[in-house]
Amino acid sequence: MKTMIENQLQSWKLRLSFRNLTIIICFFNVITLLLLLQGFFSAISNKKLTPNQQDAAQLQYIMESEEIRRSMEPVELIKRVKEIEQEAYLVPERGEQKASKQTSAVDLSKRLKSRASGDSNSQRVSALEEWNKRKMERARQRELGKNGTATS
Repeated sequence: MKTMIENQLQSWKLRLSFRNLTIIICFFNVITLLLLLQGFFSAISNKKLTPNQQDAAQLQYIMESEEIRRSMEPVELIKRVKEIEQEAYLVPERGEQKASKQTSAVDLSKRLKSRASGDSNSQRVSALEEWNKRKMERARQRELGKNGTATS
């Protein structure tokens, strides 16, 4: 019995030599390499077909997002901000007008104080009338200035 078992073991040893094992391993490596190459080339061929479809989908997505962004812009608010910015350039002119008004008021008050002789009440009335005339004249000039800038 021992001899039969020993004979079978020896027959297997002859069949599984290092040379045979190397050939079997190389054969499995070649099959694995072929399968990997097939997967690699099939992935490349799939990518060549779909970029046009992906580009079209991405382009559509970009266009929709741009349209949504434009529709959400506060156009009226932007116009109002521009108007306010333009008015900001006119503010120094108003400051100069206020300064001129203050100086004219100071001049009038000095005149009133200096004309203490005579009828002081009539002098005050005439000074107020003069001040009102100047005020109305300045208002007309401002209106003409605004109309002139609005038309040009």
